[in-house]
Amino acid sequence: MPVDRELPTQEAADLLALTREIADAELAPKAAQYEREERFPREVFRLLGDAGLLGLPFGEDVGGGGQPYEVYLQVVEELAARWASVALGVSVHTLSCFPIDRFGTDAQRRDLLPEMVGGRLLGAYCLSEAHAGSDPAAMRAAARATDDGWVASGEKAWVTHGGHADFYSTFLRTPDDGERAISCLHLTPDLAGFSAARPEEKMGLTGSTTAAIRLDDVPIPADRLVGERGRGLGIALAALDSGRLGVSAVAVGLAQSALDVAVAYARDREAFGKRIVDHQGVAFLLADMAAAVESARATYLVAARRRDAGKPYARQASIAKLVATDAAMKVTTDAVQVLGGAGYTREFPAERYMREAKVMQIFEGTNQIQRMVIGRHLAAEAVPPAG
Repeated sequence: MPVDRELPTQEAADLLALTREIADAELAPKAAQYEREERFPREVFRLLGDAGLLGLPFGEDVGGGGQPYEVYLQVVEELAARWASVALGVSVHTLSCFPIDRFGTDAQRRDLLPEMVGGRLLGAYCLSEAHAGSDPAAMRAAARATDDGWVASGEKAWVTHGGHADFYSTFLRTPDDGERAISCLHLTPDLAGFSAARPEEKMGLTGSTTAAIRLDDVPIPADRLVGERGRGLGIALAALDSGRLGVSAVAVGLAQSALDVAVAYARDREAFGKRIVDHQGVAFLLADMAAAVESARATYLVAARRRDAGKPYARQASIAKLVATDAAMKVTTDAVQVLGGAGYTREFPAERYMREAKVMQIFEGTNQIQRMVIGRHLAAEAVPPAG
């Protein structure tokens, strides 16, 4: 069912209408088949790029859409309601553009960013490693300094768009800058020694390729450094705050679709002489699902509006990611329950939604990590006196 949205401008309303039109025509009809075939929809990203949907939160001066995060995230949610893999790809692409947009030199912003945010190129974000997922400071992949730049060695894990992306925002240990120093570098797949491993075989989001990236003495030009040497971990964590909001929007879109499928089925299916939606047990279950979806949407919008206002939002981003992805897991599981035996078959998309929801509690920081982040903020923030 259409979501009743409160948007800040008529331009935003028109953008959401365009998004729904494209998503209904180009994403929804392909999603199930591409997911079954584990097929990466590169042509869909080109279409979204041509429509201006891959650079929405970036400035118009660099080819972006100049939209507030509040609007961008609702576009992501609408895409996710039709095809979660594609919506996740948009979020990851935005995440991969963030370092150059926020920390890049004037030359990098001028020469690289328009192609990146304009949608002609697709990005990837290389932070995690097999032994350093929740603890990125423990990464081992490294780049040693040379007269011309760096030479990188090691492997990055769980890279969305790995092997398909046109550029990779990559975080590597740079020991010349200090034992624990990490730097951010802009890599492209044409560099010698750069390769992607065989894609992971996953439970869900199979239309979104995930692969390790191998760096075998990759020469990196000096002008590929993003931000200050040795300060890359701060860039990575700042990017993740925004990325967590993207995942929150994807989770809400997925949960909304699961709710819609469950409501439609409950209105149509009859048992004991009446529609199952008219049985209190099912109606209460659907009510809880609807409450979870709308609460999660409100939570990510609160965080997005803080970001747009220039206020601190890291705690709110972690809360949104925690609430939205837990809600998606519960709502998709309950959707399968509402459909009963039919929900366990591939005739309906409910089982796919449930499989897709699980990983959202894991990537961009597991939900256990989100609780740690929230707890640390609560411990550090000043508490006003009572009374």
